[in-house]
Amino acid sequence: MINKYQRLFKGEQDESHFWPSFTDLLTAILLCFVLIFIVMMVMKSFQIEEMKRTIDQIMGVRVHLIESLNEEFNDAAFGIEIDEKTGALIFNTDILFAFDEAILKQEAFAFLDEFVPTYLDVLLESGYDDYISEIIVEGHADRTGDYLYNLELSQERAYRVAEYILSDEFPYKNIQQSLEDKLTVNGRSYTDGRTDEAGNYSYVDSRRVEFKFRLKDEEILEKTRELLGGTS
Repeated sequence: MINKYQRLFKGEQDESHFWPSFTDLLTAILLCFVLIFIVMMVMKSFQIEEMKRTIDQIMGVRVHLIESLNEEFNDAAFGIEIDEKTGALIFNTDILFAFDEAILKQEAFAFLDEFVPTYLDVLLESGYDDYISEIIVEGHADRTGDYLYNLELSQERAYRVAEYILSDEFPYKNIQQSLEDKLTVNGRSYTDGRTDEAGNYSYVDSRRVEFKFRLKDEEILEKTRELLGGTS
């Protein structure tokens, strides 16, 4: 009988030792999860801050580029308007083309010979080259005629500009390789018309060619997704 009670008592002791050990194990596991969670939150916080710094850097580049373009092209002799939000350089197509034509005027060649090297000097030779993804020549038409006609006209005008500045006749051969690496040509028909100071549709202002730049937005978005641990 004594042995029987001794065994029973010993079993109760073993069981009482087991449960505190199991509870300690659960507590340790829970602490591990808490620590992992805290570490992940700290890392995420650093990633978000890095993302913000990256975006701020890119936005700063756009602001500085627009400032540089304003400084370079504020001379009224160029007859160029600068979009303060996007940095697009806008000029009336009358500088380059006759009405409803897509053949460059004789004086257009001299204009492009002066404008294009100056423009690229700001974009590519002032430390911004690594941030520029595309240089876009974009043609726009007015509402005279139907959409497809004006799409072809606006595209053809933009193409003619690109054709000349990449041709053998263009005097600045040293910048042509940079242009080939980044140049895109678009035609917008009359989808992005402009208005005059009174807010009325302007046929004259809507007929235009724009030189635009695009920063490496896709690369920045991809980096942002990586920083946040997302997938494409």
